Amino acid sequence: MVVNPQQSRGGRKVLAFVAAAVVAIGLIIGLRALTSDSGEEAVEAKCTTGDAVKLQVSSSPEKAGVVAEIAKGYSGRTVAGRCVDVLVQSKSSGTAMQALSRGWNEAVDGPRPDVWTPAASGWVNLLRQNLTGSDHPALVPEGEPESVANAPLVVAMPKPMAEALGWPGKGIGWKDLAALATDPQGWAKYGHPEWGKFRLGKTNPNISTSGLNATIGAYYAATGTSSDLTANALAKPEARTFVQNVEQAIVHYGDNTLTFLTNLQKADDRGAAMSYISAVTVEENSLVGYNQGNPTNDPAKRGQHAPPKVPLAGIYPSDGTLNSDHPFTVLNWTDDIRKQVAADFLAHLRGAEAQQKFSDIGFRTFDGKPGSQTTKENGAEPDSKLNLIRPPSPPVLTEVLKSWKDLRKKANVLLVVDVSGSMGDGVSGTGKNKMDLAKQAAVASLPQFSDADKVGLWMFSTKLDGDKDYVELRPVSPIGGEPGRQELASRLNGLTPQNGTGLYDSSLAAYQFMKQRLDPNAINAVVVLTDGRNEDPGGIDLPNLVGQLRTEGGGEAVRLFTIAYGSDADLNVLKEIAETTQGVGYDSSKPDSIDQVFTAVISNF
Repeated sequence: MVVNPQQSRGGRKVLAFVAAAVVAIGLIIGLRALTSDSGEEAVEAKCTTGDAVKLQVSSSPEKAGVVAEIAKGYSGRTVAGRCVDVLVQSKSSGTAMQALSRGWNEAVDGPRPDVWTPAASGWVNLLRQNLTGSDHPALVPEGEPESVANAPLVVAMPKPMAEALGWPGKGIGWKDLAALATDPQGWAKYGHPEWGKFRLGKTNPNISTSGLNATIGAYYAATGTSSDLTANALAKPEARTFVQNVEQAIVHYGDNTLTFLTNLQKADDRGAAMSYISAVTVEENSLVGYNQGNPTNDPAKRGQHAPPKVPLAGIYPSDGTLNSDHPFTVLNWTDDIRKQVAADFLAHLRGAEAQQKFSDIGFRTFDGKPGSQTTKENGAEPDSKLNLIRPPSPPVLTEVLKSWKDLRKKANVLLVVDVSGSMGDGVSGTGKNKMDLAKQAAVASLPQFSDADKVGLWMFSTKLDGDKDYVELRPVSPIGGEPGRQELASRLNGLTPQNGTGLYDSSLAAYQFMKQRLDPNAINAVVVLTDGRNEDPGGIDLPNLVGQLRTEGGGEAVRLFTIAYGSDADLNVLKEIAETTQGVGYDSSKPDSIDQVFTAVISNF
């Protein structure tokens, strides 16, 4: 999912085959969707004539805000004698790719796009591969789409930690990070025992562009190669050990980097930035946005939050990094007038005024030049000559992702599912109730767990076991293969709605249960799915719950990941519960989105 803007056309062609390899891996791990959506950007239509033309654009979330801002200024102009409006929908690259592969259902996916601009051209090639031999016609034109912006991968590290490693004068690479990750002294080796162990935030490479880029970079460093990787090089024990060492420093994975940056900002606000993570792999624009106090990189939020007390320094791995372009793809189902509008809007996006807006939030220009905010003051290194590497060949990438599944940090997870009466409510248009859809989503996510992962299951309501609001259905223990998955699936499929919602007592009990069973070599977590609000007046209240969900620095903490399921769930409370433990709250207010959301949640492990 990576594109080097200076890569040859021949090198670009590799991506089509890389995409095929990723398709194969995606089938192996059983992903149903790649990440969750961010919603539609509000752009007021300016045209009032009856023959006005609306151009629908689907943009990856990290740039959707600026694309919408540019679209607002562009809308109202005349193209081919017609007034035009450009409307922007924010949708993650993977989710959009899956929706396009299915033919795009507007009832589920939102307005059908005329233009798709994902994070990298690899997603376009992946769509081509998904549609090959299918009943759907080709959706993207032949050839290479044009870029609207660029962003290389960096390892973002709290500045004092980067300085302890010798930044900015010393080149720092994956080898340095792997050595630090495995050193029993941790940061004490560099004179800072108070920082504890080295802790890394990295997204899931089967889902996220930055996570895939970081994994590829680590494998290049592991094998010591400066050209194409080979399957033989990947199989060497020393290479596998190297990558496993990097992975053992992981706090948790995830579907996007915003989780890490948002939690880091909250920790920084409390004066505890150094206790959350030591580093996080992100694209350069996210580094800049964080240091400006705007980790979402939304232009509308610029200036709303002060810059961090402890800024991040961008480390460009000396042993190789990768770059993501942001292609502008006009889909083949777009009619001729909208194709003319799209061409005009693309020219506008690549114009000086629009490119300045991209630069203002940390992107490099469409031709790869550092922008006005890609500065040392914002943690970037605009003048450095990047050691850019390209993706491996298709068979080798397949082996990279297969190997990563074996070498990644293991999970120690408790699933806690609401079985209150409201889970029996029907979901319009599906013929199923909320419980049915939740069980379906949970069962579909089970292939994401490896045989060595430990997974347990509780159900909760009110007074299910005397005064207890929860019951254990499967102990936290290794999956152990297909029999373990089938057992979990059977337990999930047996859930039935009953009673009220004992959310607070059950969440606290699950948290304390996992703290007592904490595995220092695993990602320790609780996943809580609920469609309601706490309905246990005799139980603990929210302030006491939050007070006991002590935020712990370091990778050996228990984190809560909450899912607000349906419109009646209290999303704000569930986010507060999750963020208190440096986890994340997920929004599944539309019950028919639970498949995508559950997959995104499990991607953390």
